[in-house]
Amino acid sequence: MQFQYILIALLASATHVLAVPAADAQDTAELTTVVDGVNVIEATQKADNEVLVAARPTPQKAACMAFFRRRQLITICLLLVFLHLWLGRPFLQASKPKYDEAYMRQKYPLASQHVWKNTNSGKGGVWYIPDEWRKDSDPPTTTIIEAARLASKRAAELKHTIPHSAIPLIVHQTWMNTKIDEWAPDLVQGVERWLEYAVAEGKGSMAYFLWLDDGCDQLFTDAVPNLVETLNALPLPVERSDVFRVVVANSIGGIYGDIDTHPLRSPATWLEDRDMTPWTDPETKKEFSPASAQTFKSTPQPARLLLGIEADNDPNTDAHWRMGYFFPIQLTQWALAAAPNHPVLNRFIANFKTRVAELATPFKGNLTATAEAGVLAREDPLKLTGPEAITTATMQQLKEDAGLRWEALTGLQDGGRSKAIGDTIIFPITAFSPGRSSYGNMGSKPVTDKDARLQHRAQGSWRKKDMTVEMGKLCRTVLGMCRDWSKVPQ
Repeated sequence: MQFQYILIALLASATHVLAVPAADAQDTAELTTVVDGVNVIEATQKADNEVLVAARPTPQKAACMAFFRRRQLITICLLLVFLHLWLGRPFLQASKPKYDEAYMRQKYPLASQHVWKNTNSGKGGVWYIPDEWRKDSDPPTTTIIEAARLASKRAAELKHTIPHSAIPLIVHQTWMNTKIDEWAPDLVQGVERWLEYAVAEGKGSMAYFLWLDDGCDQLFTDAVPNLVETLNALPLPVERSDVFRVVVANSIGGIYGDIDTHPLRSPATWLEDRDMTPWTDPETKKEFSPASAQTFKSTPQPARLLLGIEADNDPNTDAHWRMGYFFPIQLTQWALAAAPNHPVLNRFIANFKTRVAELATPFKGNLTATAEAGVLAREDPLKLTGPEAITTATMQQLKEDAGLRWEALTGLQDGGRSKAIGDTIIFPITAFSPGRSSYGNMGSKPVTDKDARLQHRAQGSWRKKDMTVEMGKLCRTVLGMCRDWSKVPQ
């Protein structure tokens, strides 16, 4: 990331040197000499009988000079992008770390016990359910979906929920395998941290589930059977992962965190009294609270959905799209928490299904033909299933339920505070995106701040380096152009 900023700085310097503003183009010229006595406007004495004059270029010469400057700028852009991609190769191609069992058990005892060497789990993934949640009469669980349904039932019965909410204390993550000795250390550290909170004694204890690909398939078949064909047609695993997090939160309930997230506080402490207090839209003067949605009339309700802001920008500027965001105020989905069957998550699923159906319309609804034609591959995953999709669904639902003006969620004027709209809590940017650098900070506070709940380590395992994407990123950030260039490899 630091190298990227260096490239941006170099490009900015090159742009400053090479770019010739239109207003100054007429003043750009070669230096020529003329005999003393000639009437000129701008001249510098060079000798007793000579002066140096700034001559006006011909239109043809000015156009030629502008062409060469543009060519120089494009060449520098290409060179910087090439260096960015080339210097990144060793990190992308580095061999996977592998550690012996003794080291892993000492360094990561919980991840070793409950993920790597878990003998109590079954088909579809690995899991941990606190002993005090179980009953002697419980049937054996042989699949992850059976275990997840049991944990959801027990959490509801025992009221093992995040305080002020109906959200069960169940953590969900997904990954390709359980071989933590081959994972990047940062990923193992994150899982170890989640498990440390899960095994805590008392009301803060949590169930933990790591879903593998076949476990995700189990969930889709069980919870959204009408979406299975659509999900199987998606070209990118990350799109299935995006849908998985919504479906698991909406059917089982709990807390979802990307595998590269590190919880900074136990989820049992994520909601406090101050997060549930009323607040007022400074523009419309409308008041919102846990009882503000029409659905809930006047009775305060426990929270049933927790979402966090990842981008917080002034909508009257171009800052958001220059940084690659679709909305000035955009939500993240690398972490979220929900009780089952929430309207926002139902809308996300409905929007996703509708959009894929639209893409398949020219092929008479045949998803196989749609995929083979490359239509699904050309659809931006950020918009189809990613942060743009969850933001759109939330925006639509909260406007419909509570008349929310979306820009009222900004924390730029109030220092960043949680905002309750009925049973939905929108955390400020610091909650799930603390410790951002000065560039693109958007009000993010340090990881030590009281509002920080979780940190995203931004491994970006699904992204691949792509020349067009990197060119677009530099073009947007530095030149304020290329707004509609794709942000993902095609």
